[in-house]
Amino acid sequence: MPCVADWLNNPFSIVQGIFAQNVPNSDWEKKVTEYFKEKLKENNATNWVPSLNDVPVHYLKPNSLVKFRCMVQDMFDPEFYMGVYETVDPNTNARVLHFGKYRDVAECGPQQEIDLNSSQTVTSERQTFYCVPVPGESAWVKEISFLTELVLFVLNPQFYAYISASQARVSPSTSYTPSRHKRSYEEDEDMDLHPSKQKEQHMGSGGDIHGCVEPKRLETEASAGHHLISPNCSPPLDLNFPLPGEKGPACLVKVYESWDSFKVNDVLEVYGILSVDPVLSIVNNEDRDNSALDPMECMDTAEEQRVHSPPASLVPRIHVILAQKLQHINPLLPACLNEEESKTCEYLNLTSLFVSNFMSELSPVRAELLGFLTHALLGDSLAAEYLILHLISTVYARRDVLPLGKFTVNLSGCPRNSIFTEHIYRIIQQLVPASYRLQMTIENMNHSRFIPHKDYAANRLVSGVLQLASNTSLVVDETQLEQGQLDTTGVHNVTALGNLITWQKVDYDFNYHQMEFPCNINVLITSEGRSLLPSDCQVHLQPQIIPPNMEEYMNSLLTAVLPSVLNKFRIYLSLLRLLDYSISDEVTKAVEEDFVEMRKNDPESITADDLHRTLLVARFLSLSAGQTTLSRERWLRAKQLEALRKARLQQQKCVNGNEL
Repeated sequence: MPCVADWLNNPFSIVQGIFAQNVPNSDWEKKVTEYFKEKLKENNATNWVPSLNDVPVHYLKPNSLVKFRCMVQDMFDPEFYMGVYETVDPNTNARVLHFGKYRDVAECGPQQEIDLNSSQTVTSERQTFYCVPVPGESAWVKEISFLTELVLFVLNPQFYAYISASQARVSPSTSYTPSRHKRSYEEDEDMDLHPSKQKEQHMGSGGDIHGCVEPKRLETEASAGHHLISPNCSPPLDLNFPLPGEKGPACLVKVYESWDSFKVNDVLEVYGILSVDPVLSIVNNEDRDNSALDPMECMDTAEEQRVHSPPASLVPRIHVILAQKLQHINPLLPACLNEEESKTCEYLNLTSLFVSNFMSELSPVRAELLGFLTHALLGDSLAAEYLILHLISTVYARRDVLPLGKFTVNLSGCPRNSIFTEHIYRIIQQLVPASYRLQMTIENMNHSRFIPHKDYAANRLVSGVLQLASNTSLVVDETQLEQGQLDTTGVHNVTALGNLITWQKVDYDFNYHQMEFPCNINVLITSEGRSLLPSDCQVHLQPQIIPPNMEEYMNSLLTAVLPSVLNKFRIYLSLLRLLDYSISDEVTKAVEEDFVEMRKNDPESITADDLHRTLLVARFLSLSAGQTTLSRERWLRAKQLEALRKARLQQQKCVNGNEL
């Protein structure tokens, strides 16, 4: 069992040791990265690094090693810092070299001064990313990750010994060397139950509240929503989460190497040193005051300073030692599935051997999932087949502007009953790692912010609902739509939704121009009739059962399925999206001949779009069975499904007398 080590609790001591041994050789930075990379390989040590996704920041030791699973919401301008600097003692003239990497504030002894003119000073550059938790991340993803942290705590409680240390609250010192302390769990719970004690303790410490929220509340409320009150009672701080009601920390992630490989909307897992130094708030406040007195000293506006340098207690900093893009965020799968990266990536529940075994047992899992979704769709097995194909679809390539692999499904015929569509979404939430239900009401269309836009006053990208990570499932509930008038914002929002579906891109608004951001979002549209939005495939729901109590029926579905079975479904859907797929020349020729023959028999009903859709259905049918190449059998099955789907639409059209 791993024990508490300096590289986890006090990574600066490791960095200092490597720095001292290798100065003035510049290789010390590479050696630091290699050291931590090797440590994280040992005994699956990545599981032992506390995560900001699972543990509140005020329960983590400052300057310790942490990890964070996040999406890049914005990237700020690169910043310069002193990578190496020299201090001098005015009394003895003794000089000491220090490293500035992984720090927000330069370290300096009580009798030392920084020599800004030293020839030993090395100015370096780093990139700051504003990162938020993955938008729409499902509760089960968080729960499984949290269980890992819980096991860590139970097996190795001294790792979080910092939590139980009953210590005084921080007060920044004039020497800028503060230490950060927190109450124990017991004290924290007592203060939550007795707010008056909290107020008395704070007032008794000689502090003056001045109407501000007490600092501890500020930190615990960092997960409560978008807007937070900063300690200096400035206007509310918007954490800029793309989706309403999101929880979790936002972080300033400072990257030192290869930041060009990361871009906005990428999902990352970063390992780095946690910085929550209260000095940052003091320095930033002083900067604002000074800039107010002398505007020439600082070109940044007050709003930009507030957004780019928020209080560290609300938006902690992570100084990245290692970072990787994530192919997915399903904790039941290895973080990396390709062979080249599998030696260094994190494993949670599965080994590569288990993955191969799972692939050999797909048939019963698929059958169980089909049965589960058939019950959810009121006994409609055809709609359940198409829902499986939709859930494993993904954009695998782009040909010019056309995204290949997208498979937006319009599930029409849904009862005008929010209970049904709401529960369908709840079921999808239980199956996919990230999702969001967009209720398409006139109110939402006219007043919601769908498209991210650039705020030049604050020099940041203001998020919108459509700023989502790749492979997010977006369920658009059109059954909520009623008669009404769309204003300009509503028209723009509907247009943006249509562009996302058709082209898998969102045009971010930079005021003077628009910038295309490609995306990979699975869109499912639920509607009564044919959707107003474009789709790749319309499936009309034909319920075989009408439960007397819809809510009770849907709830019983989720409670009846075993957690172990749900986990199999989750692995199944995530794994199949990552598989490669190909069509042999022989099968390609057979498909072409088949298409020519179908055109001869019925030239009016078979178009190039029909061929493209049938090929997509055949692709996902093959993958759903664990086959990475198209067989004649799967092609015939795809044609059969398409014929059934079209016949159902035609039947419904004849019944209603108009087009769905």
